[in-house]
Amino acid sequence: MLGEELRKARKAAGLTQEKLAFKAGISREYISILERNRKSPTIETFFLLCKALGAIPSRLIRRIEKKTGG
Repeated sequence: MLGEELRKARKAAGLTQEKLAFKAGISREYISILERNRKSPTIETFFLLCKALGAIPSRLIRRIEKKTGG
């Protein structure tokens, strides 16, 4: 679920996985793993990604909550 929202936010920001990885200071491979929901990021990594995306973390979480009925 989080991976899907990260992918949507990345695409909305007009970034490739490589560009997002560079901006966030993490590997492109890890971005791919996260977007496929193979792993969940730490809170620190989540905030780095949101900053690189220009996204507000609580808004991403809210979208996930809506999908899960939370």
